[in-house]
Amino acid sequence: MSRYVMGIDNGSQSTKVAIYDLEGNEVAFGAFQLKETLSPEQGVVIHPDDDLWDSVYGAMKNCLTNFTGNPKDIAGIGLCTIRCCRVLLKEDGHLAYPVISWMDSRLNKPYVHSDDQVKYVTTTSGYLGFRLTGEFKDSASNYEVHWPLDRETLDWSGDEEVFETNGLKREMVFDLVKPGEKLGVLRQDLAQEFGFNSDIPVVATANDKAVEALGSGMKDEGTIMISLGTFISSMLLRNEYRENALHFFPTLACIPFKYVYESNGIRRGMWTVSWFKKLIGEELVTEAGKLGVSEEDYLNRKAQDVPLGSEGLITILDWLSTPSMPYRKGVMIGFDDRHTKYHIYRSILEAIAFNLKNNIDDMLAEIDAKLNDLIVIGGGSKSDVMMQIIADLFGLPVYRRAGSSSACLGAAICVCQHLSIYKDIYEAASKMVKTQQTFIPNPKNHILYNTINDTVVKNVRVHTDEILKLSYPIFN
Repeated sequence: MSRYVMGIDNGSQSTKVAIYDLEGNEVAFGAFQLKETLSPEQGVVIHPDDDLWDSVYGAMKNCLTNFTGNPKDIAGIGLCTIRCCRVLLKEDGHLAYPVISWMDSRLNKPYVHSDDQVKYVTTTSGYLGFRLTGEFKDSASNYEVHWPLDRETLDWSGDEEVFETNGLKREMVFDLVKPGEKLGVLRQDLAQEFGFNSDIPVVATANDKAVEALGSGMKDEGTIMISLGTFISSMLLRNEYRENALHFFPTLACIPFKYVYESNGIRRGMWTVSWFKKLIGEELVTEAGKLGVSEEDYLNRKAQDVPLGSEGLITILDWLSTPSMPYRKGVMIGFDDRHTKYHIYRSILEAIAFNLKNNIDDMLAEIDAKLNDLIVIGGGSKSDVMMQIIADLFGLPVYRRAGSSSACLGAAICVCQHLSIYKDIYEAASKMVKTQQTFIPNPKNHILYNTINDTVVKNVRVHTDEILKLSYPIFN
């Protein structure tokens, strides 16, 4: 009899759900878009209505519609959700206030109790776990800043003062389990509706980036995972927590008592590609349609014809400035009559790679580490041009993983851990993660890219910052 596992990946823009066989082959996939977040006042960012739960429910239904097997053969469900959110619940476990997004400025501070109908304060995984199981349990590895977590035990602190510092009391938080442990059994009404067995478990994972890291197959200290999404970051797996890190953020891994070090990221990373597509507009749609390819494929074909380095066109990706340097704006410098719209596109891709390389180098220098290879996941990894640029710049092999979502696969691996299908989580990852394609660096390109980076890219902001400081008060 065939057996399967389901992984849920609830993100900022959509929820993805995938079903895998026990060897990690994706057999069904479905997704459901979230609504746009709301900002009713400055600094406030909330998810409308019950949008997160609606998206999880909708994505599960869509995935099962695409599944040709028997739902009763699905042995467990892994739940991965957006990190760094805050959810305020009534005594019955339902929303007392809309889910507070990670982009909300209130999450920079501890919780302040101001509404007596709020009985519980939890994360997205706690809330969605409750909606799936009816249990008040959550994953310890989705709690970071402004929570009274004891990292040594992966349980709540036993010190009441630590709770008070974070604005909480013990009775306000859910019980904690570790990644790979059971949050509960799926609610009977959902099990019946979806056609599952009545005892199907819902299994805890970690924060979404850590689950992506697990699902990417990153288990070696010489391998780094790069996630090319709206927010671009990279992660290393390590055994110890690092206090007061300067160039990375140590976060709880999806393997209990381990950590992933997340480099400084690129805000609006692959979003910049979407911005450029809109800038070209109808022409891009028309030309791609003539060839019967997607807009992304058309752009990538054109970018392959542009010489490495975009013939001197340098882009600096400050399309969304940080609060500490609000004067910074996106910069493109070095235009001449050789340059076309496709030079601009390739220059954006190269800018992403340069920024990544410099952020990663800062992290590696701080911890005195070296890399052997790279794994690249996310929407940007679908571009062969982008993957080759990264391989050439780093001078290392770059792996593109198979499947629709590394986070879905990471959640499914946690289910296999819970069910003891493999010896441990490492064996599960090694068996279930598949490589779709490997990109090998060109040595000559490696030398040229690093010359451009060291002599030009790293020095652009030294000059442009001073000009932008002058223009900022005029236009803002």
